[in-house]
Amino acid sequence: MPVLSVIIPAYNEATRVGSTIEQVLTYLHAQPFSSELIVVSDGSTDDTGRVVEGYFATHPDTIPTRLISYPANRGKGYAVRQGLLAATGTVALFSDADLSTPIEELHKVVDPILAGQYDVVFGSRALDRSLIGVHQPWLREYSGRVFNQIMQWATGLPYADTQCGFKAFRMAACRPIVEGAVLDRFGFDVELLYLAHKAGLRLLEQPVRWNDAAGSKVGFLSGLDGFRELRQLRRRARRGHYDAALRRTREVAAPGNGASAALPPGRPA
Repeated sequence: MPVLSVIIPAYNEATRVGSTIEQVLTYLHAQPFSSELIVVSDGSTDDTGRVVEGYFATHPDTIPTRLISYPANRGKGYAVRQGLLAATGTVALFSDADLSTPIEELHKVVDPILAGQYDVVFGSRALDRSLIGVHQPWLREYSGRVFNQIMQWATGLPYADTQCGFKAFRMAACRPIVEGAVLDRFGFDVELLYLAHKAGLRLLEQPVRWNDAAGSKVGFLSGLDGFRELRQLRRRARRGHYDAALRRTREVAAPGNGASAALPPGRPA
């Protein structure tokens, strides 16, 4: 069992996924723990799957690698869940395929979990905006802030940025949450954090470096999906659809059970 699983959801990323894989594997080789890399092609209509398969075939590696693919585009949330459920690592991290958060920031979200301090650690662009190198266009950045304000009102979550695509999970505690989540598109990040928060898990919002990358798949329709899924999240929560997942999470995360056993050693000081 590896210590870390890295998951990269990808939709029509043929032009840069090869470079992304190379950067991630180079970084993972330098770490003091074992790892695996999982790429999820979310119904890509370009050569994403073939590029990934070709890279893995021509660059055999001591780090286990896998491609998960399916024919229809289901949304980033669905892709992330498939990767998390397939992960075998003690900690699982998903990172956007454009590496808008550089992979070198991985230690900021993984180390607190390996140290036994948190169950979920997620990157944030809002806590320290000086870490943003290349900003989004003004309208996208403003709409993101509006979405976050409405998200806080709708869910009660206190976090400043739920949408940064750089999140790590202690899978022994978080697997029931992943299994119980259903939102497939822009609202999936909020759903995962909402369930973790409601289950009483230990969450940390962590400032990370971030750069806007050309070719982002987030647009106006994505924002509409986000508001629609916030309503869906509130409705599902009121009707008790998440209760079973929350109960299982509290059971496995309770002190004294196997899920709370000591984690593998983290990064040396």
